Amino acid sequence: MSKVFKKTSGNGDMTLYLGKRDFVDHVTSVDVVDGVLKVDPAKLNGRKVFVYLACAFRYGSEDLDVIGLSCRRDIWVKRVQVFPVLVGGIGKTPMQEALVKKAGEQAHHFSFEMPTNLPCSVALQPGPNDSGKACGVDFELKAYIANAVDDGDEVIEKKDTCRLMIRKIQFSPASTNAGPKAEITSPLQLSASLGKENYYHGDPISINVKINNDSSKVVKKIKITVEQNTAVVLYSSDNYVKAVCSEEFGETIEANSTFEKEFTMTPLLANNSEKRGIAVDGRLKDGDTNLASTTLCQTGEKEMQGIIISYKVKVSVSLSSGGLLGSLTGSDVVAELPLILMSPKPAANWSKSVTSSDLMSHSSRGASGPEMVLCTSDWMKVPPGKLHISQDGHSNVVALLTLYLNRNHFNQILYSTIGYRL
Repeated sequence: MSKVFKKTSGNGDMTLYLGKRDFVDHVTSVDVVDGVLKVDPAKLNGRKVFVYLACAFRYGSEDLDVIGLSCRRDIWVKRVQVFPVLVGGIGKTPMQEALVKKAGEQAHHFSFEMPTNLPCSVALQPGPNDSGKACGVDFELKAYIANAVDDGDEVIEKKDTCRLMIRKIQFSPASTNAGPKAEITSPLQLSASLGKENYYHGDPISINVKINNDSSKVVKKIKITVEQNTAVVLYSSDNYVKAVCSEEFGETIEANSTFEKEFTMTPLLANNSEKRGIAVDGRLKDGDTNLASTTLCQTGEKEMQGIIISYKVKVSVSLSSGGLLGSLTGSDVVAELPLILMSPKPAANWSKSVTSSDLMSHSSRGASGPEMVLCTSDWMKVPPGKLHISQDGHSNVVALLTLYLNRNHFNQILYSTIGYRL
């Protein structure tokens, strides 16, 4: 096991263990949340131990909860009793087997299956001067000691709880389909299309624009905008539209002439870092993130609550009649294209070009990013030539490196290339 995440309660009577904190929504199913809780029965005084997993929408500061104003709405909650162990429980997963060995005696396993109609982890970016926790959808795994599983009158002290935040994420599906296309036939013929169906965060988006100006007016400019639509579905459905990338192109197209050109746009969170209300992918602690990914769901599924993200590309063509009053009598022709913007699916584990004994673990280096740890005991046995090192877990790191090297300079090249040292 490469990394273990754990959290201990304030009284030291419980420790929560997880093998990962990112759980993938595959649209038709979601990764099982499987963990282990270590409990000291001698300290329970006849009480029981429970674990719950909650998907919630937070729309205010945690400080307000102290004065009795709840700024959190639970979208989905499931609770299980961990101790005393109930008869007929489910068996352990391979992950839990490893966690139990690490936690030692008094460790008990638990599992949660999330429904597919839950939203992914998303946060709404605060303004530059805003403080407190950002609004958005989060997932909380919490263990607690109580007399009953869910008694509203029972007061549970903070020292009798421990919690870990997790993320529900989606990756871009593999697709070789052609990109969407839109056509407008009046007052001129406008055709716009995307280069492909799915785009990754940070990749330039290609937009092909064809114009047959069979009108009597002149095209003065073309404006292309990538818009993020954030649908907040709770008590009602509210939609917020933000332009995350926009550019004007001074293209002049005379009457009775044609035009064709491919434009590129790259929507980045870095260019929207101070815009309040931009939706971003949920993050743990203060780690790096990106614009929120498109939300994928099954057709005909029960309505999803929380935050639902979609994108579209708008191609706007400005027409002018010319003369002194041309700007007053002009008009815009707009074509809209749906856009899927997501993170790529990480590479499947380490490359087989190096034996398993050469790769000891793949662990997290806190909020700053992943850390690659290699076992040096056997790597010298690898014959000179091609050494493959691949890394999964984060879309913004190197997925595959092919190094042709002299062993004497292995460490220096590795560090200078990707910032990691043996």
